[in-house]
Amino acid sequence: MKRTALLIFSVVTVYFCSTNQKLNPENSFEKDVEKVADSIKVNDIVIKNLFKYQILAHHNNLFNEKMIVEKVYRPHQKLWDNCYATIFGEKNAGLYNNPEGMVQWNKTFYPKHKAKLDNKTKELLKLNLNRVLATNLKRFSRLVPYQPKATISILFTPLTGIGFGGCNAEQFALELNNENTDPEYTLEKGLPHELNHLVYEKFRNMDVDKNSALSQTIDEGFACYFTWVFFEGKMERHNAVENMSQENWSWYLRNEKKIFTSVKPYFSDTSGDNPLLRNDKKKLFPQAPKTLNYWLGFRIVEKYVEKHGPDSWKDIYKLTPKQVLEKSGYENYINSL
Repeated sequence: MKRTALLIFSVVTVYFCSTNQKLNPENSFEKDVEKVADSIKVNDIVIKNLFKYQILAHHNNLFNEKMIVEKVYRPHQKLWDNCYATIFGEKNAGLYNNPEGMVQWNKTFYPKHKAKLDNKTKELLKLNLNRVLATNLKRFSRLVPYQPKATISILFTPLTGIGFGGCNAEQFALELNNENTDPEYTLEKGLPHELNHLVYEKFRNMDVDKNSALSQTIDEGFACYFTWVFFEGKMERHNAVENMSQENWSWYLRNEKKIFTSVKPYFSDTSGDNPLLRNDKKKLFPQAPKTLNYWLGFRIVEKYVEKHGPDSWKDIYKLTPKQVLEKSGYENYINSL
């Protein structure tokens, strides 16, 4: 819905979609939940707040099956039918790939975990969710050279396994009740990281070596670097890499040369099962905090930008990972240590 006259004032249109159904919730928590937009859309990226109706469907202790079907299942049916049903296998597919299954678990899941889920939601609402999502999506659309088409849902699920991710760009989820995710940090600070994967994926997939360990390292490191750029240096570098501490970062710098020389032989590996990508299993560096390849990728991208100028990070979308490494001068830097 773009019109030429409107483009003078804004190149990005934001849509806040909310329900016309009047629930008149009695308590302040439900009122706050009701104020959350059903979805927020900037260009071709849509974020759907499905958790909203997973809560409101239980208003006054009466379960609204129709609301679950129309406001939780149908709006992102591909996610439930394909991604969740596939991830959790044939045994559990019936929980997700039909209205009856969705109604069945939603009927008892929220009441059973109400205190915990309410607390998770309250923390999220402190962010001013509508504003944070719209602001981050608008800034993202201004920075990147290509606008991905993506659908992301914020939700509760009885079996967690995605965290923040998905099966493809149109089947993304943020699981609010996943013990391994921090929803507030993710939406306020981590969203640019995941969105950059969706942009870079378009270009990375053109590379014949897209499945190599080096490719995955540059992909993750670039997403971390983009996050640092996104917040204009107001976020510390170590925070941009998996929310590291300064102590974590210092450990990596002390061991930088040894890390690079040890993992370089695995750059071309496409198995995904190597010490660079799976240091948690292979224990090449048992003391390494966080994820080894995220940090190394960040450093390679950082060296590329140091060599080619502040805006040169945009080059990386159209360079192969091998070219990024070669043009970064990182290996020469390592040899000089």
